[in-house]
Amino acid sequence: MIYVAGILGFVGGFALSQMVLYFFLRNKTKEELLEDRYLKWKYGTLSWAITIFSTYTMIETYRLYFE
Repeated sequence: MIYVAGILGFVGGFALSQMVLYFFLRNKTKEELLEDRYLKWKYGTLSWAITIFSTYTMIETYRLYFE
């Protein structure tokens, strides 16, 4: 069952990270998003960090309450 918690945490974290990216990148033009490599590196790393943290948090919550 811990795998289910991990998968739910990953999917939820990915959705949360996409909402955060939408908020941060809403004022950028299409050209800026396609050409600026720093934006890709910076916000791509942020997206993965949020996803990994969410997965870790969900697994630890499962361990705390259900094991």
